[in-house]
Amino acid sequence: MNLDGYLLGIDLGSSSVKATLVDVRSGVSLASSQSPAEEMSMVSVQPGWAEQDPLEWWRHVVTSVKACLVKSNVSHPGIKAIGISYQMHGLVLVGKDMELLRPSIIWCDSRAVSIGENAFDKLGKEFCLKHYLNSPGNFTASKLRWVRENEPDLYDRIYKIMLPGEYIALKLTGEICTTTSGLSEGIFWDFESQGLAQDILRTYDIDEQLLPVRTEVFSVQGKLTRQAAMELGLSPGVAISYRAGDQPNNAFSLGVINPGETTATAGTSGVIYSVTDKNVFDPKSRVNTFVHVNNEKNKQRNGVLLCVNGTGILNRWLRQTLGERVQHFSYQKMNDLALETPIGADGLSFLPFGNGAERVLQNKLIGASLHGLDFNRHSQSHILRASQEGIVFALKYGFDILEEIGIKSKFIKAGYANMFLSPLFREAFVNTMQIPLELIETDGAKGAALGAGIGAGIYHSATEAFHGLRAMEQQNPDPVLTEKYLHSYSRWRKILNNYV
Repeated sequence: MNLDGYLLGIDLGSSSVKATLVDVRSGVSLASSQSPAEEMSMVSVQPGWAEQDPLEWWRHVVTSVKACLVKSNVSHPGIKAIGISYQMHGLVLVGKDMELLRPSIIWCDSRAVSIGENAFDKLGKEFCLKHYLNSPGNFTASKLRWVRENEPDLYDRIYKIMLPGEYIALKLTGEICTTTSGLSEGIFWDFESQGLAQDILRTYDIDEQLLPVRTEVFSVQGKLTRQAAMELGLSPGVAISYRAGDQPNNAFSLGVINPGETTATAGTSGVIYSVTDKNVFDPKSRVNTFVHVNNEKNKQRNGVLLCVNGTGILNRWLRQTLGERVQHFSYQKMNDLALETPIGADGLSFLPFGNGAERVLQNKLIGASLHGLDFNRHSQSHILRASQEGIVFALKYGFDILEEIGIKSKFIKAGYANMFLSPLFREAFVNTMQIPLELIETDGAKGAALGAGIGAGIYHSATEAFHGLRAMEQQNPDPVLTEKYLHSYSRWRKILNNYV
C-alpha cells in the first residue's frame, strides 16, 4: 500500500458533525474536531416530528474540517481521500437546480408510521419480511410518501431524493449517488430480487427516477469540486471514496465485518448491531436488517440493528433540565452524581422512550416516564442513575429480541465515546447484558477515513486499514452485580409491560 498521505473522515450525526484526520502509515488519528460545541437543534413542529436544516449540516462540516486541519497542522495537498458517515433514514429533497426544497425529515421523525403500517398490510407481512427483511415502517420510503400525500406541490418539484450523507456528498462533489446499503436503509431494496423494491415504489406511487444512481460503498463516488475545496480549505480533486450510514459505519470502524460479530453505540440513539450472512428478520419487525458495508454478490453480509431512540438525547435533556447553569453541569459531573446512588436507584425506574416512535416497541409512541418517584427519598442523583440504567434496560429488551431470532453474540465491541465514557453505564451494560464488552479507541469519523482509504485503493483490505486499531480494555460481567442489575431490570420490564 501507498503509505504516504492522510485520510479525512466526516461523521454527520444528529447532534454534531465530527471530522478526523488519519495518518495512512500509522492508522493513527492526528486530530479531530466537532461542530457545534454543544448539540445541533431538532425542530419539532408537531409531537413526534423531527427536522433539521441540511445547510446547517454543511456549515458544521465546513467548521469541523477547517478546525481539524488547524489542529493537525497538516498541509492539505497531503489529503488523499475523504469518507462520510451519516445519520440514517433521513429524507433530503432537492429540485433540478440542486436547491433544497424543505428541511430534512430525520431518522427519529414519526409522522410516517401509519403510512408504513398501511403498506405492510397492503403488501402483506410475509411478502415484506421475505423481500425487505423489514416492514416499510417509518423509513425513508414512507417519509417520501408522506410528502407526496401532504405536500403535493412540493413533491412535484422533486428532482432527486437523498439520504443525509448523500446530500453532504453532493455538496462536496456536485454529484448525486447512493449505495445498496443506503437503498436498504430506506426500504428501497429487495433482498429477494437483489434490485430496487419495485413493489414499494408501486404501492407508494413513487417514480424510481427520483432515486439516485447506485454505486459501491468502497469506491470513488466523486471528487472535491473547486467551490467545496475553497470552503473547506482543501485541494480540489480529492476523492470521496466511502460513504455509509452511521450504524453500519460504526460497526465497520470497530472491525465488525464478519458473521457473529456485534457492536454497540450510545450516542443520540442507542444501537446494538450484529453482522450475519443470512437474510434474517424479526416477525414483529422490532429490529431491522440492512445491507452491511462489506456485502458482496457472492459473500453476503447483512447488519441486524436494534435501536433505542432516547439514549444520549435523554442525557442531554437531563443536563439542560437539571443543571442550574448548563455550562457548569458537565456530563462528567452527571456521571459522578449518578454513582452516589446504589444499583436500582432506590426503586426509581426510567423509561427512556421520549424521542419519537420506537421500532423496538413496534412503532409505539409511549413517551419517556419516571416511575416510583418519592419526593422524600429521591434526589438528582437517583434520577441520573435511573436514566442510565433505563437506557441500558431498553437496550437489553432489544438484545433479547436479537437472541430470539437467532443472533448470538459472544462479546460486544464499543468505541470509547459518548455514554460508554461513563463507568456506571459500562458497568450496567456489561452486567445486564451478561456479556463481555471490549472498548476500542476509535469513532465513526476515523472509521469513515479508513473506509475512504480502502475505497481509493490506498489500503487493499480491511486488515490493512485496521492495522493501527487497538483494544483499550475488556470488561466482564460480575455475578454479584449481574444479580442486582437483573433484579432492577425485572422491575423495569414489568413497568414497560403496562405500555406494550
